[in-house]
Order: sequence, then C-alpha cells, then structure tokens
Amino acid sequence: MKILIACETSGVMRRAFERRGHDVWSCDLLPAEDGSNRHIRGDVRDLLDDGWDLLAVMHPPCTRLCRSGRRWMSGPGKWTPPKKLPKGRTVQDLRAEFEEGVSLFIDCWRAPIERVAIENPEMNDLAQDRMPPDLPSPQIVQPFWFGEPAYKATGFYLRGLPQLTETNRLKEPEKGSAEWKAWNAVHRAPPGPDRWKIRSRTFEGVADACADQWGATALEEVA
Repeated sequence: MKILIACETSGVMRRAFERRGHDVWSCDLLPAEDGSNRHIRGDVRDLLDDGWDLLAVMHPPCTRLCRSGRRWMSGPGKWTPPKKLPKGRTVQDLRAEFEEGVSLFIDCWRAPIERVAIENPEMNDLAQDRMPPDLPSPQIVQPFWFGEPAYKATGFYLRGLPQLTETNRLKEPEKGSAEWKAWNAVHRAPPGPDRWKIRSRTFEGVADACADQWGATALEEVA
C-alpha cells in the first residue's frame, strides 16, 4: 500500500509500516530525525491528492484545539477575553494558531483518501464547534495497552479504519509508587526546547499495532 505519515519527524510510525513492506513516506515541515530519504519536508496539504491508500496524521498542531489549551483561548462562555495569556503572546497570536490548527485538521479529514487516522487529544468546545459534522469521537488509547510501560492518553479520529485492539496490556503500577511515576515520564517532562518532542513521540508498541491492524485491514479491502 501507498501510505503517508504526516506531521512526524521521529520516523517511528513510518518505520513500523515500512517493516511490513508498505510504500510509506513521512512528511513534516521539519527534517526527519533519522535522516531518511523517505521523508518529505513541506506542508502535507500539498500531497493529499497524490493517490495514497492511507493517511495517518500523527502530531498536528493541537495546543489551541485541546482541552488543556482552552484557558488561553477564552474566558467563561465562548470567545470572551481570556483571564491570562502565555508570556509574550497576544490574543491575535493564539487565535491565528487556532485557525491554522482547525484548517489543517479539516483539510486532512476531508482528504480524498479512503482511510484516515488523525492523532489528536480530545478537543475543547471551541474547536468542536468548527469540526465537520461527520467527525466521530476519538478512540482514546494508552501505551500500556500495547506493552509500553507508560501513560499517555492518545486520541485517534478514524475514517475507514477500525479502532485499535489491545495487543499486550500491562498491569498498572500502584498509584504514587516509583514505577507509577516512571510511567508518567511524558507528563513530567521538564520545560525546555525538546519537551514537545518528548510529549509527541509515538511509542513503538502503538506504532506496531497501527501498522499491523490498519495495514491488514486496508490490504484486505484492496485485495
């Protein structure tokens, strides 16, 4: 199959599908961390009409769309002045980022591609108001469902693809224990220039499940 993995620099998802023999490419505005020659630098929207069988959009800008980011966008009600802004930012800056996030998400969801998966947290009400009417609720998965000792609630908005099935669910550690704290490493990542990479990186177990399950479904349909 011809597969496009968009908004990914780590190459984790690309390599998972590649190991299973697919013609797979990644795309992002930034270069690939692994230096792969199967990575396209640019806007994914310029590639959506190129005859892909499956589009997986892994880490589109979601800071302004997710629930945790709502407080920066609006106060009580909808589109009222926020009580506080991030240091050095303006309402106009944040609104522009919101509009770009909405535009990218909708363009990918409406892409002329039969199978689409968009990774994104659950959206705030401001973003939900702008979404297409056919957008389903996301499937929320955790890395420990797939053999990865970690917590990171990940939402997948799916079109033409089945929800992921657990492959190797680990027993959760006791809350507050050292192991539990280690499982929360993604959320406990300290501020810094690489924090976004740590928080956005796809876990290998999740990528393998996507490649096995979504790849198999798509192959059955095109056979």
